[in-house]
Amino acid sequence: MTVFLDVLLGGVFHAAILFLVAAGLQLVFGVQKIVNLACGSFYALGAYFGITAVGLASAVGFPAWTVLPVLILAGLVIGLVGLPVERVLRTVYRRDESYQLLLTFGLLLMFQDVFRFFWGATPRTLDNAYLAYGTAEFLGLRVPTYNLLVIAASIAIAVALGAFLQKTRTGRIIRATAENRDMTEGLGVNSSRVFAAVFTVGCMLGTVGGALVVPASASSLDMAVELVVEAFAVVVIGGLGSMRGALAGALIVGLIRAAAIMVLPEAEILSIYLVVIAVLILRPAGLFGKAMA
Repeated sequence: MTVFLDVLLGGVFHAAILFLVAAGLQLVFGVQKIVNLACGSFYALGAYFGITAVGLASAVGFPAWTVLPVLILAGLVIGLVGLPVERVLRTVYRRDESYQLLLTFGLLLMFQDVFRFFWGATPRTLDNAYLAYGTAEFLGLRVPTYNLLVIAASIAIAVALGAFLQKTRTGRIIRATAENRDMTEGLGVNSSRVFAAVFTVGCMLGTVGGALVVPASASSLDMAVELVVEAFAVVVIGGLGSMRGALAGALIVGLIRAAAIMVLPEAEILSIYLVVIAVLILRPAGLFGKAMA
C-alpha cells in the first residue's frame, strides 16, 4: 500500500508540473496554430531563474517559507520573455508548419547557449528549499509538504485559466480568434495583440512549471530536451489543442513515469513511448483531440 501511494503521489506531483507546460503548449497551438518546440527552453529558463531568485531572496533575508511564492513570482516575471520571442515568431504565422518547427527548434538550441553562458554547464540545485515546509502524513506515508503545495498550485492555475477563457470578455475573444482569425479581425480585433498575450501566457505557464520543479530536481542543460519529449507525449496522448487532453495526458505520463522509476528505472522513457505508440495506433487524434478532416 505504501509503495502504491508513493507512486501515486510522485506521479501526480510530476503531472502537476507537466500539465503547466503542456497547457501552455496547447494554448499556443489552439490559438496560433504553432507547435512550439521551444517550450522546453521556457521550462528550463524558469528553473534556472527560479534558483537565482531564491538565492537573491535568501541573501536579503527572506524567510524560508517564502520559497514557493518567490518561485511563482520568478516564473511569472521571466515568462515575459515570451513577448520578444513572439515578435520573432510573427514572421512564420501564415507560412508552412515546417518553418515554425525549424524556427522554434532553433530557439531551443539558442537557449541552450544562453543557459550555459549565464549559469554554466554544471547542474544547479536548491539545497534546503525542498523541505522548507516540512513533511505531511498521508495515509501513513510521509510526504514533503512542498509536493502537496505544488499540486494545489497547479490545480488553482488550471481552474483560473479555465475561468479566464470561459468567463471573461478577453477569454471569449481568444477563443473566437482560435476558431476564425479572419472573422475576428474583420470585427475589429487586433489579432497581433491577442497572439502576443496568448504566447506570453503560454510561456509563463512553462516558466512557472520550471521554477516550481527546482526544489525537487536539479536544473541542467539536458532538462529542456527531456521536457520537450514528455510534453509532446502529453499532447499526443491527450489530443493536440485540448486542455482536458493536457490534464489527462499529464496524469497518464506522470503516473507511468513514477511507476517505471519504481519498478524498472531503465524503462522510464520507453514506457511513455509505448503508450504514445498505442494512442497513435488506436486513436490518432488523442483522447480528447478532434480528428483532422
